[in-house]
Amino acid sequence: MEANTSKSAARELKDRKRGYKQPWTLHLMVLPAALLVLIFSYVPMLGNVMAFQDYKARLGFAHSPWVGFKHFHYMFTNDYFVKIIGNTLLFACSKVVLNLVVPFLFALLLNEVRKMGLKRSIQTFVYLPHFLSWVTLSGILIDVLGQTGIVNQLLTSAFGIKPIFFLGDGTWFRVTIIVSDVWKEFGFNTIIFLAALSGINPALYEAAEVDGASRWKQTLNITVPSLLPILIVVATLAMGNVLNANFDQVFNLYSPMIYQQGDIIDTFVYREGLLGGQFSFATAVGFFKSVISLVLIVFSYRLAYKYAGYRIF
Repeated sequence: MEANTSKSAARELKDRKRGYKQPWTLHLMVLPAALLVLIFSYVPMLGNVMAFQDYKARLGFAHSPWVGFKHFHYMFTNDYFVKIIGNTLLFACSKVVLNLVVPFLFALLLNEVRKMGLKRSIQTFVYLPHFLSWVTLSGILIDVLGQTGIVNQLLTSAFGIKPIFFLGDGTWFRVTIIVSDVWKEFGFNTIIFLAALSGINPALYEAAEVDGASRWKQTLNITVPSLLPILIVVATLAMGNVLNANFDQVFNLYSPMIYQQGDIIDTFVYREGLLGGQFSFATAVGFFKSVISLVLIVFSYRLAYKYAGYRIF
């Protein structure tokens, strides 16, 4: 038995080595992408040294004085930093949950449409917003949701409701950020669940029909259980984005009057680092976010492998 085990291990190692020895053309094809990642993702990591320095541009990395954990201490004792952590978690967690639930339910509903032309038209219509940049979309939202925008005009004329300051009131701003992100992304995220639906064995539905199961029963007992593995994978991988509240969206929609309710880690780093010139403090905040995100990504991949059998390597 031990001999068989050693043979299988040796065979697995041999197959792995063979996999590494791919034709040089494949490695050459990957080389440009690898260089881009190296230059724009790994080399900038050297700048994290600024988090432990009182960085001065005229002195550079080599001669700027070292201050240890001074910026981290100030960060954790700053009440405003605690507030932006709360804002970031509120935005990111709400988006993660809703961007799972809404596409999941929409995929189930779309799966019940039997006319393929109508089904494809609906699918195309709902995922088009994904291809709009937040720069473009924020301009549209500012016009539509403004004090004199079409939404407030409709609320006033049809329901007699006073105009709502969607982008100027802290509570409404949070709702607008979350809802607009879900509206923009849910159609594209639905593709994942539709792909999983296409992989369900039709024989299961045929057997259920023979047994007299209604469409509702088929959905509950066949469709939903078949989608749970991919739902678990998507949910666990989304944990790595818990501290990413979408800088592009918030930056293009917020204003100083709602900083308390709308400021997130990325916009705070932008203002402190690029506008305020506090390079070291901004780097410390960004470094903290990166470390937490790395831990969450590793943890989420472990969960995905444990509960859904998903792995990259």
